[in-house]
Amino acid sequence: MQMFKGVNVNRYFKTFVIGLVLATWVLVPVATPVFAASLATPISIAAANDEDDVNDPLETMNRAIFGFNEVIHENVFSPVAEAYNDNVPVPVRLGIGNFLDNLSSPVTFVNNLLQFNIQGALETFVRALINTTVGMGGIVDVMTEVDGKAHEEDFGQTLGVWGFGEGFYLVLPVFGPSNPRDAVGKFLVDPYFDLVGMWIDNAGQDEIDYTLTIGDGVDEFAGVVDELKQIKKTSVDYYAAIRSLYRQKRKSEISNGDDIELPPIPNLGYDINPEEFDQSIAGAGRRDDGS
Repeated sequence: MQMFKGVNVNRYFKTFVIGLVLATWVLVPVATPVFAASLATPISIAAANDEDDVNDPLETMNRAIFGFNEVIHENVFSPVAEAYNDNVPVPVRLGIGNFLDNLSSPVTFVNNLLQFNIQGALETFVRALINTTVGMGGIVDVMTEVDGKAHEEDFGQTLGVWGFGEGFYLVLPVFGPSNPRDAVGKFLVDPYFDLVGMWIDNAGQDEIDYTLTIGDGVDEFAGVVDELKQIKKTSVDYYAAIRSLYRQKRKSEISNGDDIELPPIPNLGYDINPEEFDQSIAGAGRRDDGS
């Protein structure tokens, strides 16, 4: 373990992901003919009829990574998320989620400015200020009662607002659904807007970094674990369903949440929060009969 002392492993992992995305972005025109034969035969009716398939030239590789991610989900993330939901009271889970969301306010604020959305930037600033002070560091989302739910912005959305296409569909190891535009924005640009993350890096507080990363992952996956199981159970092609939902969700976010009813998609780094689509936190708002 001494070899990792003083080394920000999370930073090196993110660097690896960036390299993977950039390399794939460059190589995809070359790789497309290689995968063309396998894509010619539909894997399922759902996949064959999905118009988004034309933008998934690396489907064979993506499905392999998707399968790898599913093994992790089923054996690690799902059991942890279910234990979290079963043993942590809803108010505590909501407080943790509010606190973590509040930490990401600077990223939303800067991206609002980059989109020339001055009103959104002011709303984000006021929300963060009040929730951080009156709301005890963001644990209590005071502003939701006053001004409605918060919105989140990232650099992938900013590029989309300015007309940059998503590029091809890409499944990242562990992190899941993405594309070159969103992945580069998330890993390469947004970290420079993350004040808490920059302080952690500069101060060498790796323990805090790991704690926040794990906490955010658990909180996020716990909010969608039940819905994911339902989507998986009812989908002819689970991979194609997640791909389609991810793309629809990103389009909705770029258009600032036009009324599109979507189920939640998990994001361990995918930045997909069920609350944005009027999804209650897992276990909250349910009647005693489980409905």
